[in-house]
Amino acid sequence: MRRILLILAIFAALLPQRHTAKDDPVKAGPLLVTAEPLLLNDDDPAQKAVGPLRWLGSWDIRSKQSDFGSISAMLVQPDGSILGLSDSGTLMGFRVDAAGRTDGGRPFIAPLPIQPEERDWPTWRWDSESMVHDPATDRYWVGFELQNRICRYSPGFARVESCVFWPEMADWPKTGGPEAMARLADGRFLVFSEKAEGLDGGKDLLLFDGDPAEPDTPHPVRMTYRPPQGYMPTDALPLGGNRLLVLNRRVTMHEGFTGSIALVEMPELKAGAVLTGRQIARLAPPVISDNYEALALSYEKGQPVLWVMSDDNYQFFQRTLLIKFALPPEWMR
Repeated sequence: MRRILLILAIFAALLPQRHTAKDDPVKAGPLLVTAEPLLLNDDDPAQKAVGPLRWLGSWDIRSKQSDFGSISAMLVQPDGSILGLSDSGTLMGFRVDAAGRTDGGRPFIAPLPIQPEERDWPTWRWDSESMVHDPATDRYWVGFELQNRICRYSPGFARVESCVFWPEMADWPKTGGPEAMARLADGRFLVFSEKAEGLDGGKDLLLFDGDPAEPDTPHPVRMTYRPPQGYMPTDALPLGGNRLLVLNRRVTMHEGFTGSIALVEMPELKAGAVLTGRQIARLAPPVISDNYEALALSYEKGQPVLWVMSDDNYQFFQRTLLIKFALPPEWMR
């Protein structure tokens, strides 16, 4: 059975996008989810950490609503609610407390707003993979594979403000585009390609000196992100100082989907710079594992908390897993 599931996982990783029309988008409305608490490691119930990350809880998130799932990016709001974004341009908001209760807040599901001239685009063009938020302006940025472009949205995702196709992304693989994006404290953006080759076996990485969804922003400079061997980046979070956390994934016949969380001590950011990810935690069997694609940061009683979520690809044999870790506080300084 395990071998069959591994084969199915690899099949899911290679699936083409669904080619259906976007004339019947997801309808905005309430979202009903359940959260089944899980151990970090069924083989060792006493395990309470992965590397320096202290485990705070994990859940299998489910919903009977067919549009739920395939979450590729997420944010955790100040009130503790989770905002997830699927790779089909769908926003999902819900809460999970320490006991696994999901009845708090105002859970919802809704499509990303689109520009009028794009209403007839097919579904496969809305492969949204990365998302960041600026609390100061309450604006959001989303990176799209297949389109290889970045869009900015007004507060509350009320409307699309601007979208830009950058020529530096034009040659990125259509299913390996802006998979991860991070907004630095000084307003610069890092945009990671999942598959485009960088230097010395790394992945292509763009540094924007300003808003990547603003046409007047200077063209980005190319750098390289070097993930742990065999892995590809799926999300990134800036920490304190010059530190960056990057979530990476791979799929093999032996283990299926596994995740690697890497810590990057960023050098001077300039053209040609190489950012090397040092693995600090590996999410692989017997630790609960799936197609981990999303990272988020929050604070509880002043302490930093890291959230990790998996993308189930809308497949029955995969799960939407949510894991919560305590981060070392010194990483935020």
